[in-house]
Amino acid sequence: MTNSLRTAFCALLMGLALSATCFAQTSPPPSVSLLDRLKTLYPATHFGTVTATPWPGVFEVAMGSNLAYVDETGQFFLFGHLFDMKAQRDLTAARADSLTRIDFAALPLADAIREVRGTGARTLAIFSDPDCPYCRRLEAKMKNLSDVTIYTFLMPIESLHPEARAKAIAVWCAQNRVSAWHALMWRDEAASSRECIHPIDRNVKLGERLGITGTPTLIAADGRVLPGAASGAQIDAWLGRTTAGALGPAAAKGAQP
Repeated sequence: MTNSLRTAFCALLMGLALSATCFAQTSPPPSVSLLDRLKTLYPATHFGTVTATPWPGVFEVAMGSNLAYVDETGQFFLFGHLFDMKAQRDLTAARADSLTRIDFAALPLADAIREVRGTGARTLAIFSDPDCPYCRRLEAKMKNLSDVTIYTFLMPIESLHPEARAKAIAVWCAQNRVSAWHALMWRDEAASSRECIHPIDRNVKLGERLGITGTPTLIAADGRVLPGAASGAQIDAWLGRTTAGALGPAAAKGAQP
């Protein structure tokens, strides 16, 4: 091989090497390319993030508040919970909890009924419908809940309870909102009908934006969400948790659309 051919051949090899290096540097990570692939394969489905899991070759994909696991081809899906048996952790539950958390600091607390019990040290927000039987059950179970500040967002679901909006407005416009709310929910004593500037319609829209589709829905200060009429003991324990955890199917039982 002549010197000129050798030089040209070396230059070609160097060019190919540089091209391969550049391609490797600019190629998207597997999770990004997989997300694009999923969107192409299933255009009717709204996909969120795609995240690698500790299981090699298996990726977590978020579809709204739902999670699934998929291989790198996007063909095979697994729906269910992924467990780390060595660490004894439910990885799916932890991730689902983080996806459904609500930014408590962003809640318009001025639009809620504020009730301070005891020291008021713990904080809780509740979206509640005045005519929801499960909301009334929750209020009865919470009578002995202490050392908590409760913000109740009145969220009447008119499609189910046509009279709920008027009752919510009457409670908000009452001279003592907390007393009027307790009278209604504990003893079925409706407040006198009256009108004032109220946040009821804003609360309904807020609930819709937050993805709250049923009442009662509870939100802890760290953003954890608990739907349904849980017992006072369950709520007390739930408020004390620092990490995500589920109370199991019984906690969500009774949540109404």
